Amino acid sequence: MASHGSSFSSLRAYLQALSHTPSRFARRAVSVSTSYDEMSRVRARSGSSMRKTLRWFDLVGFGIGGMVGAGVFVTTGRASRLNAGPAVIISYAIAGFCALLSAFCYTEFAVDMPVAGGAFSYLRVTFGEFAAFLTGANLVMDYVMSNAAVARSFTAYFGTTIGISSAKWRLTVSFLPNGFNQIDIVAVAVVLLITIVICYSTRESSVVNMILTALHILFIAFVIMIGFWRGNWKNFTEPGNPENPSGFFPFGASGVFNGAAMVYLSYIGYDAVSTMAEEVKDPVKDIPVGVSGSVFIVTVLYCLMAASMSKLLPYDMIDPEAPFSAAFSGKSDGWGWVSRVIGVGASFGILTSLLVAMLGQARYMCVIGRSNVVPAWFAKVHPKTSTPVNASAFLGIFTAAIALFTDLNVLLDLVSIGTLFVFYMVANAVIYRRYVAMGTTNPWPTLSFLCSFSFTSIMFTLIWKFVPVGRAKAGMLSACGVIAVAILQLFHCMVPQARKPEFWGVPLMPWIPSISIFLNVFLLGSLDGPSYVRFGFFSAVAVLFYVFYSVHASFDAEGDGSLSQKNGEIHVESKESEDHSFKV
Repeated sequence: MASHGSSFSSLRAYLQALSHTPSRFARRAVSVSTSYDEMSRVRARSGSSMRKTLRWFDLVGFGIGGMVGAGVFVTTGRASRLNAGPAVIISYAIAGFCALLSAFCYTEFAVDMPVAGGAFSYLRVTFGEFAAFLTGANLVMDYVMSNAAVARSFTAYFGTTIGISSAKWRLTVSFLPNGFNQIDIVAVAVVLLITIVICYSTRESSVVNMILTALHILFIAFVIMIGFWRGNWKNFTEPGNPENPSGFFPFGASGVFNGAAMVYLSYIGYDAVSTMAEEVKDPVKDIPVGVSGSVFIVTVLYCLMAASMSKLLPYDMIDPEAPFSAAFSGKSDGWGWVSRVIGVGASFGILTSLLVAMLGQARYMCVIGRSNVVPAWFAKVHPKTSTPVNASAFLGIFTAAIALFTDLNVLLDLVSIGTLFVFYMVANAVIYRRYVAMGTTNPWPTLSFLCSFSFTSIMFTLIWKFVPVGRAKAGMLSACGVIAVAILQLFHCMVPQARKPEFWGVPLMPWIPSISIFLNVFLLGSLDGPSYVRFGFFSAVAVLFYVFYSVHASFDAEGDGSLSQKNGEIHVESKESEDHSFKV
């Protein structure tokens, strides 16, 4: 393709570019990259390389640090009191199983293509530029919003620890609307301090994370032991108020699954671990252990915490906002100090989850910058620190600005749907990539399966949520389950895999990623209305940004030869298929 001038060189050039938006969109939106490109030409746009300093134990540390934040101290109480009762232990086990299935999908991509882009890069090589940008933009906004929320919760827990109310740490500005009028300087200071740490070095960030995570796990072990020591086994089956439902499953199976949907959000930190892949010394060995190992360890910790809390108090006496702290606060028997110890542990958990999430968001932004759909300035890696300094600093300041004045409850309505949507997309992508080889395989059987399976999963979720309990509901759910299994078995028998990964792949293909698709759709259905409003709003903003900027910058890069064309890269993909996979 002939080289052309920049679409942004002048107002006239930009207006002319806008007039060609439909054709450019059609060309670039479905243009896919290849693993080879992502590992070579695309990565080279950052200038300096990220230093390979991480081993499997660093990834396990990042995974645990990213997942076991302060949220579990809140989520456990809420899920037990409102949904599952003592069976919240089973809810955590189910959610951990779901997280492990998603982690398998991430691991296959990360081992095959160890780059910092995580889900953005995986979707870009599978479904094209537009799908990757839409999900990547939502994921970055989820990271920013959740990090701001976590930073503000640090003020509350730290205040509990030293006995000073968070209200005294925050300044009230009367002319700002409610939800945005509490100025939190401590949250801003924490975010900016962590931004400096992650800009300085990934190796040092890992050391800081290891120390904080080790301290946090010590506090969690203390909480678990206190709960088992001070608790009573009868609390597993007897409520505080005899009029409330009793037994280990007071709200039945539906309560357990609704509880699993609520606590699943405590697992989403492992997504950030895949963005470290570019800095791992031995991706083939270290990434599977790091990602799956951290999810398994966290599941065990969560189940023990849930069991400890269920033994400590009857489910209907648990404080849904601060279950562990409230169980000991105000005690006159000399155990009131435990509440402050829990505050210290939660504070360490907040710092580790914030550190890992801010490392992850910067690497997502860096790789999105490499793809030219946002300014290439974000892609720069500093030659001395070997970290994406520009992306880290920009998102750190942005996060601090939101944490400064936005209330925690406002932020919590805005997070999690984007992350679940990305997990859903990655599970689809891993199936598509196994069964479709660019230029040699007909993609329609695989696309038809993915669409029909997702539709069946959506129908099951809608029936579960809206149809009243009874025989009709049980019959419809059973029918959806049978149809889903039939579709899956038919696809498994009739469509052969086009490639198999050379080093590490998801076992029991296509069953495990299909179960992951179903579970993520089911969990998406459990989220509330404001989450979907947020997702729609940010998606609309992302689409407008793509149409007015990204597609033209990407088109210019293709013209300059720095991005491959969709048609031109079929040969590369096919060659890569011969090198890295085999037909089955």
